[in-house]
Amino acid sequence: MKAFMDKDFLLTTETAKKLYHTYAETTPILDYHCHLDPRDIAEDRHFDNIAQVWLGADHYKWRQMRSNGVPEKYITGDAPDREKFQKWAETLERAIGNPLYHWSHLELQRYFGYFGALNGDTAQEVWDICNEVLRRPETSARSLIKNSNVTLVCTTDDPADSLEWHEKIAADPAFDTQVLPAWRPDKAMSLEKADWPAYIEKLSAAAQMPIDSFAALVKALEKRADWFDAHGCRASDHGLAYVMYAPADEPVIEDIFARRLAGETITALEERQFKTAFMLAMGRIYHRLGWVMQLHYGVKRDLNSRIFAALGPDAGIDSIASAAPTDELAGFLDALDKTGELPKTIIYSLNPGDNAAIGTIIGCFQSDEAVGKIQQGSAWWFNDHKPGMIEQMTSLASLSLLGNFIGMLTDSRSFLSYTRHEYFRRNLCQLLGGWVENGEYPADEARLGALVQDICYRNAVRYFGFDLKV
Repeated sequence: MKAFMDKDFLLTTETAKKLYHTYAETTPILDYHCHLDPRDIAEDRHFDNIAQVWLGADHYKWRQMRSNGVPEKYITGDAPDREKFQKWAETLERAIGNPLYHWSHLELQRYFGYFGALNGDTAQEVWDICNEVLRRPETSARSLIKNSNVTLVCTTDDPADSLEWHEKIAADPAFDTQVLPAWRPDKAMSLEKADWPAYIEKLSAAAQMPIDSFAALVKALEKRADWFDAHGCRASDHGLAYVMYAPADEPVIEDIFARRLAGETITALEERQFKTAFMLAMGRIYHRLGWVMQLHYGVKRDLNSRIFAALGPDAGIDSIASAAPTDELAGFLDALDKTGELPKTIIYSLNPGDNAAIGTIIGCFQSDEAVGKIQQGSAWWFNDHKPGMIEQMTSLASLSLLGNFIGMLTDSRSFLSYTRHEYFRRNLCQLLGGWVENGEYPADEARLGALVQDICYRNAVRYFGFDLKV
């Protein structure tokens, strides 16, 4: 029997162990999509206790605590942090087979030197150990990033953001990890939301121009994109129900914009037409700037209206949606491609049933503009566990080129989430090692090692065009 989460955790073949320990383990991390607050990095935030780090904004953990019957006051309420941590520890011991069990213990091992098992009985011991480490001056937001061997972080930022915290980070020579903004224009597109007109006013102020038409909206966003580009932005991100493609003539879009800005209700078809026009306009901007377009879809959000009313979005009440209509995704990509304006694009679906469709669609739009110009993104959210990662990589390998894959990202609000890269890399090496030991790929260590380091880091550096050594 293997020891609990030892140095060969998830690695069962000699080839897998060799690939991980020689090539993957020490390769730097490039976190090209996360939700860290740049202010926390600029101010080098210190955390008072482990509950703040783990439970403050982690809806993954909130879901599991609710599943264990924990009252909400211990999850998002006003219970003392020590009591919240106890409830999480009692929940975790029942999470056998869940990635949170592995992620939590990897974090305890790597950041706090604790190699035991967290449960209800050990909660006080772990609480004391972690808080002692967190009290040290060298344990801060920046230190956690640097000690995780992270060379670059892309946050997630609204077009109306001033980027003041990014400017402060960039001006500080004491911190050499790059922290770049990433463009997230969801609010500008979400005209069905009640607060959309108010957001348009906010965007108008940021762009310093009136937004009284769809053409003006695009112009304002283009101005803000140029501002982001000047601050090092190289990627956009879109949270979508699915990729829509319902093209309409310009007068139709302008009419929809005007009526909605005036407070009128629009139809479902008009919403799809507007969002299609919006995304096409954004795609053209990204192509001009040389940015990467990230498309996250396949999620059904805010299913529990009671919790949503109390806590708002990102409260742990989202689910996987039905498989997305692939003809609309293909139509959208084709509309940009036929005019030579399709940017580099990463496609993520929360529904694993979309894996094969994505794997075949991306092959239709590859070109010599970039190696792996159109990517399938890594297993995301409800799929970033061992079987989900293996399924996504196996599907991608079967239908495209796994060697050109740009690998893992944290997609997290936690400064301890870099162990998710370790978890991914162990699964990657286990998968490749199994193929080699089964005679499906040569035992060519030099090429295998290069493949591992490319997927873990170098492919992403080249793909986004970051100024980093590879």
